[in-house]
Amino acid sequence: MPYHAATAAPPETSTPSKTAKPTIVLVHGAWADSSSWTPVTLALQTAGYTVLVPPNPLRGLSNDSAYLSAFLQQATNGPVVLVGHSYGGAVISNAALTDPDVAALVYVDAFVPDVGESVGQIVAGSTSALNVPDPTTVFSFVAYPDAPAGDLDAYLKPTAFETLFAADVAKPITRALGASQKPITLSALGEPATSAAWKTLPSWYVVGTADLVLPQAKQLEMATRAKSTVTEVKASHLSMIAKPLAVTGVIVTAANSASPRR
Repeated sequence: MPYHAATAAPPETSTPSKTAKPTIVLVHGAWADSSSWTPVTLALQTAGYTVLVPPNPLRGLSNDSAYLSAFLQQATNGPVVLVGHSYGGAVISNAALTDPDVAALVYVDAFVPDVGESVGQIVAGSTSALNVPDPTTVFSFVAYPDAPAGDLDAYLKPTAFETLFAADVAKPITRALGASQKPITLSALGEPATSAAWKTLPSWYVVGTADLVLPQAKQLEMATRAKSTVTEVKASHLSMIAKPLAVTGVIVTAANSASPRR
């Protein structure tokens, strides 16, 4: 779907607050970068929201969460809605309670680990298309400087990116996203969560029913555990690109419904 198609403002899904609109912080996941949020960013900005899309380092859950925490403390003022895609869901869950201004969580095809649980464990316990006997059929592994022993950066191979990760996205966009993907370290996928903000904060979950990376059943399992308000969309793992207005509508609902903790 061309990015410009998402510029129309979505309808307000509940009565707007009389106070200032919260800042929306969008956090990308593995094998993506901040540009993966462009359609949603455009729609939210058109609707009058301040939107921030910081980079996610993808170096390790504790490292990535600390980066997000520092970003929130220095770059935001007032209520915040945190939105995480894929691995970004684990990051927002781990970081959210460090900032009392975070009022709500939105998960988009996202991992929602409990304390002590890792993204890798969640994938291993699912029917993900990334669960293959030979990981080199879907991943390219690259050594990075000063890596811990045995750690590598993992990239999705072009065929896996197009057919598994972004199966319903227009091919020119898919190829561009695949070329600009950020790798994630193998150690990040195995690092357990130390916080589960969804136990404290209200949450919403957008389930991609055609997701091959994080299957629908596993998404629903995590959303149910988190007591999230669920919206299902017919989309691949990149729901925010395939169905940007649906995703934007859920974020607007969260923004209108959540109350600051301060």
